[in-house]
Amino acid sequence: MTARPKVAFIGTGGTISSLGRDSLDILDYTATGNRLEAQAILDAVPEVRAVAEVVPVAFRAVPSPAIGFAEWRDLVKTCERLAAEHPDLAGIVIGHGTATLEETAYALSLTLTVDVPVVLVGSQRPMSALSSDAGLNLVAAIRTAASPHSRGRGVLVVLNDEIQAAREVTKTSVARLQTFRTPDFGVLGHVDGASVQYYRRSERSHAPGTPFDVRALDALPRVDVSYGYADADGTAVRAFRAAGAQGIVSAGLAPGMTPPREADALEEAAAAGIVVVQSTRAGSGVVPLTTRLRERGILSADNLTPQKARILLALALTVTREPSEIARIFATY
Repeated sequence: MTARPKVAFIGTGGTISSLGRDSLDILDYTATGNRLEAQAILDAVPEVRAVAEVVPVAFRAVPSPAIGFAEWRDLVKTCERLAAEHPDLAGIVIGHGTATLEETAYALSLTLTVDVPVVLVGSQRPMSALSSDAGLNLVAAIRTAASPHSRGRGVLVVLNDEIQAAREVTKTSVARLQTFRTPDFGVLGHVDGASVQYYRRSERSHAPGTPFDVRALDALPRVDVSYGYADADGTAVRAFRAAGAQGIVSAGLAPGMTPPREADALEEAAAAGIVVVQSTRAGSGVVPLTTRLRERGILSADNLTPQKARILLALALTVTREPSEIARIFATY
């Protein structure tokens, strides 16, 4: 009999760990405050034992809006410890709330020090709900982490039987099960039953081996996102400057433009030494580095969403403040 692969499961809370008032509570379940730790989640889905030898790892059981840099850093160190303690570890699965799942996935894809597959998984419906997607999503994620074909692909996101790249995926719907999408490029592969199949890979660089080491950091440099809209006058940009922002990401109008007064405020920020990166609120597409942006001293976020451009800019600022080098980083990762 073939030995089952060993997969670690780190529980961070979120909908996949939540228990509502009853089986029809699929929207207001967070009001109960009931969340399962990693071992209890595995106990609720005994089918995982047929897929892998799963090692539960308690972390935090919180809603994902409460997760940020401190948790990313501690997850990096936890994954490093697990890989050292279990030389036969096939992969790591991290249970996570869907609200910030894409941000944690991208942050880890830039900062992890381990080369085993790391898969983030969540659910749209709580564990207690009628027709919850939590159990099958967890099984699919464990299968993906255990697959030797998942190595070398960076951090992966698995929900709804689909495998997505951390850099590219985004949450597109509040409640639909197919919420996680990659608008420009589509999925990497599928999990159909026991079959984990890949059809493409992301070409951008990822951890391990990046220059971003967060293990000893207390915080990242402050980077804020200024959302573009008709009549935006730069008030937010000036407030971010006053708050000590070292970088600002403009979530501009497609294809990467801002109203005149907002543009003036961004130019003033760049002239003051704040690194300004132009993204777009459109949700997909590359922001072209136009003559207007170059003349204002503003960089392009490539096709990163504003929330992911913020992460990459903050990490870039831990290693350089040179605009040309930051531009290279955005073209690399």
